[in-house]
Amino acid sequence: MKQRSLWLAAAAMLTSSLAKGQQSTLPPTDSEYYNQIRTNSTAVPFLLISPDARAGAMGDVGVSTLPDANSIHWNAAKIAFLEKDQTLLSLSYTPWLSRLVPDIDLAYLSFVKKIGDRQGIGVSLRYFSLGEVQFRDANGNAQGTFNPYEFAIDGAYSLKFSEQWSGAVALRYIFSDLTRGSASGLNTKAGQSVAADLSVFYQSRQFNMEGGQRGQVRAGLNISNMGAKIDYTEQTGSTDFLPTNLRLGGSFAWDLDRFNQLIFAVEANKLLVPTPPVRNDSTGEVLFGKDDNVDFISGMLQSFSDAPGGGKEEFREVVWNTGVEYWYDKTFAVRGGYQYEHRTKGNRQYFTIGAGLKWNVFQLDFAYLFPANQTVRSPIENTLRFTLIFDFDALAKGQTDQ
Repeated sequence: MKQRSLWLAAAAMLTSSLAKGQQSTLPPTDSEYYNQIRTNSTAVPFLLISPDARAGAMGDVGVSTLPDANSIHWNAAKIAFLEKDQTLLSLSYTPWLSRLVPDIDLAYLSFVKKIGDRQGIGVSLRYFSLGEVQFRDANGNAQGTFNPYEFAIDGAYSLKFSEQWSGAVALRYIFSDLTRGSASGLNTKAGQSVAADLSVFYQSRQFNMEGGQRGQVRAGLNISNMGAKIDYTEQTGSTDFLPTNLRLGGSFAWDLDRFNQLIFAVEANKLLVPTPPVRNDSTGEVLFGKDDNVDFISGMLQSFSDAPGGGKEEFREVVWNTGVEYWYDKTFAVRGGYQYEHRTKGNRQYFTIGAGLKWNVFQLDFAYLFPANQTVRSPIENTLRFTLIFDFDALAKGQTDQ
């Protein structure tokens, strides 16, 4: 039977989160105060994992890129800009901590369909398996094995407001069972919640450039995972925020000629959850920052101005993602990207590369990630991720042409 100290540590972290431990008091005159490591943590972080290989190869950008089968995650408003009657099915697989354990992974199934000229719908299923874990009590006695897992089911509707603008709403059901009813002596339960995404998308008309080249600008905004806090126990005050996230970005598509196209994209991401304040060790009184024991709406609103370090720290909470994609004859793609996060807010910095191939009704995408620093390692570094997309519309056209 497999034993995993890794997941014992994870259970201890969960218990610590439920107990709402206090932080150390720091003097406001200390110049190092603003450089303290202070990360924003939430429940169910699997909702923010890039699910598909195309975006994963481009540094996790997707809010303003070309509409595709995985738009429901990045920006559901893009679905309305699919080609007429286009119907796509996508299946993605992402190994997790594959260098340490063999059975932790993320699977993502997505279906999108264009309806008429102005509307689109989509549904998706995200399943995060944490593998087989052997539970032990405080004395180290075996308590049996369990397979923790989390999943989310989405439904989205997208509508074109005009030839250049669209909007969408997505609804999400979230289920998270991590402890099988017990963690370090605490009675626990599976966490459940519902959430919504609101998004908008802009796509300009193509415009002429020098030398017969053409360009097109796209922009997008998505506020995702807006919903009630999730609860793993009956203990009062033990709820945790969902990973509500603001994603804003733009992209530029550059058609060099009829065969070659380049796409450049940049995005900014910010968690819309409270920054942990600095509290008095003995009384729990908030010394710097704002109280984070608030409802999710108040947490979203105060997330722009509650960092103990002021505006400078707020800016550090923005994660930057950039990506580039090259297509040859709309058949073969090469991709690359980079993510930057400030060292005091997680220090997740990495490069990504990947490729894509379209053949008949299929598209196969690959992504590979490697770290930009050795301080914080990614759970998916040096592993291959893939996405398979099936185009029903291309199949129908092929049958018609025969």
